[in-house]
Amino acid sequence: MPLTVAVQMDPLDAINIAGDSTFALMLSAQARGHRLFHYAPEALNYADGRVWAKAHPVTVQRVAGNHFEFGDPVSLDLGAEADVVLMRQDPPFDLGYITATHLLERIADKTLVVNDPASVRNAPEKVWVLDFARFMPPTLITRDYDEAKAFLAKHGAIVVKPLHGNGGKAIFKIDSDGANLSSLIEVFNTAYREPHMVQAFLPDVAKGDKRIVLVDGEVAGAVNRVPGEGEIRSNLAVGGTAAKTQLTAKEEEICAALAPELKRRGLIFVGIDVIGGEWLTEINVTSPTGIVAIDRFNGTDTSAMIWDAIEARVAART
Repeated sequence: MPLTVAVQMDPLDAINIAGDSTFALMLSAQARGHRLFHYAPEALNYADGRVWAKAHPVTVQRVAGNHFEFGDPVSLDLGAEADVVLMRQDPPFDLGYITATHLLERIADKTLVVNDPASVRNAPEKVWVLDFARFMPPTLITRDYDEAKAFLAKHGAIVVKPLHGNGGKAIFKIDSDGANLSSLIEVFNTAYREPHMVQAFLPDVAKGDKRIVLVDGEVAGAVNRVPGEGEIRSNLAVGGTAAKTQLTAKEEEICAALAPELKRRGLIFVGIDVIGGEWLTEINVTSPTGIVAIDRFNGTDTSAMIWDAIEARVAART
């Protein structure tokens, strides 16, 4: 049965269609006969119990520079006229992001929102992962220089990163001599009101940071992201390269531990990050990526797997 799908995301003209996961999802939905609309999160409105957005009907094609075409904008009632809302805008996970989850939560009993907005709001990627601390490297959440200094003395080299950062931005390695740690904490304390994440540096990151995608709790596939020369960051957005990979026994254990909670929370499309085959660092629920690279290496169709899960959930509602 064709669905009406509203895609809440960043501007379509700015995406890289060669690797963009949302674009892959849109292509797959369109191939199934679903009707697509596009709107930015800033277009959300609420009044009298209704949530709506000025949205463009959109068609997509895999042609660089000519990859989408908008129809005339309409006022789309997301609770009454949409079957699915894909919440796919990129972080930062700021008050604008949080407000969008509050608005979409008001229609979640009528329209399937992917991922579930309340669960997204309550599962920040570097905070919810603390529920699975047994799989994590040694981790400190703090704004305090003395605490960070003591953690460095205990663990040697460390990594400091924003608690709500994304895409590999603003990640710093501090060596065991502690050079620049005080300055870095000063800069972070000025730039961010929240605490920061400090973790023991894992030398195995040089071998890659594995992105594992789970769909409704099931493993869809994985890709290893290898840092560029002179880098500790492996994110593809900052120059990392993708490589084919398989899951280790420990990674399978991590996925099995996460699966029931992902299903319970309505987190259909999730990407987790694992270093060294054993250390879980993030659970990405806001706008996970990686499915294009995974499918390229494995000959799979993760977009189809995601739409199968979405369609099953919509059918179960009706």
